[in-house]
Amino acid sequence: MKKVLRWIGIGLGGVVGVLVISVLVISFMGARRLNRTYEVAVDAVPIPTDAAAVARGEHLATAVSGCNDCHLKDYSGELFFDDPAIGQIYATNLTAGQGGIGAAYTDEDWVRALTHGVSPDGRILMLMPSQYFRYYSDADLGAIIAYMKTIPPVDNETLLPQFTLMGRLLFALNALGEAPAEMIDHEGERSSAPPAGATAEYGELLVTVGTCKDCHSANLAGGRPGPNEPWGPNLTPGGRLASWTEADFVAVMREGKAPDRQLSEAMPWQSYRGMTDEELQAVWLYLSGLDALAAIEP
Repeated sequence: MKKVLRWIGIGLGGVVGVLVISVLVISFMGARRLNRTYEVAVDAVPIPTDAAAVARGEHLATAVSGCNDCHLKDYSGELFFDDPAIGQIYATNLTAGQGGIGAAYTDEDWVRALTHGVSPDGRILMLMPSQYFRYYSDADLGAIIAYMKTIPPVDNETLLPQFTLMGRLLFALNALGEAPAEMIDHEGERSSAPPAGATAEYGELLVTVGTCKDCHSANLAGGRPGPNEPWGPNLTPGGRLASWTEADFVAVMREGKAPDRQLSEAMPWQSYRGMTDEELQAVWLYLSGLDALAAIEP
């Protein structure tokens, strides 16, 4: 009996040892993936200085792409993701204040971050939606950067991402999805943007740079951005949109009121309400012209 128990103990010890080694190996793989650096060729984007361009950049940053939804209204940054089991991710202080990147970033650094999701030292910018922002035209990118360079400095220290062992394991197993820098073809050319106007083509661009696909999925038929996040409903004519009028859509974007309900605070209509009538018309033309996909609901 003692011999049997001894062999059982040895077997269990071996299993535990294999598990420990497996965890350590996967954790190492996750850490290596998290610490990967990228060397990217950055497009030469002219950065204007005139007031009209700065105003254009402010409009795009606040009303279309909602940059201050993550980085706060003064762009000083905050703790954006905090899960004791996984780790912490900060939205960076974008100002020139202490702890911010504004004073150190060159024009090239801004373009790299916006279009490649990579920091000046090649590090992955974890939640920076550069896979969408890279579709901006050079003129609009330049305007956004021009605006960012005018933001008043605010002192606030924002830390680099910190992941627990579990976080590294989940990242290695791709359970947390890909970082934006991993989604981008860094050697490929950026697509040319359509001219601004009340067209479906421009509406598609606005939906893209407005990061709508993060919550409503790549085909806009509905999705969930995270396990504890509310469901993003179907935005194609296969969902509620089929019964909406353009006026209904504008009310949603301006007031957060759908025909059948008040929108959740998770929907950043408070930012989108700043879009122009022409921009909202363009978005409506694009969404209402999509194929009617079956609603994907939880």
